[in-house]
Amino acid sequence: MSWCYDWPRAAVTADVCALSRDPAGAWHVLLIRRANPPFQGRFALPGGFLDVDREDLETTARRELKEETGLTAPEDMPLVGVYSQPGRDPRGHTVTGVWLALYDWPPPEPVADDDAAEARWVPVEETGPLAFDHDQVVADALALAKRAGG
Repeated sequence: MSWCYDWPRAAVTADVCALSRDPAGAWHVLLIRRANPPFQGRFALPGGFLDVDREDLETTARRELKEETGLTAPEDMPLVGVYSQPGRDPRGHTVTGVWLALYDWPPPEPVADDDAAEARWVPVEETGPLAFDHDQVVADALALAKRAGG
């Protein structure tokens, strides 16, 4: 049976905030340069839309990380949070779950693919303004990593 509702529904996405800490203690974040609108050409966290009726949200995060950067997610990926502020995505109301992936130093080398024009590790202090609300997401992920003893 299929249901049709009279009110709009939000899109659902998942992102990964991958972090690695160099020997000097500086944090680096894995970013992709967006190949497509919105925010084409800007850096963002790897992520994308849920394959409805085919996967859960953490599976989406792991799949998108692999598709956009070539990296396999670590087995243990804690949830950073759920982001659902209206207006965070210009395509419409989007609810995003974000997972934290911690990698030892030196981290694996990413290879951009799918809808990522570039993928690379960037020192957190040098990220500049990121697409969507990813500046806040990275700050939240860093706080979680530090609490976890990273």
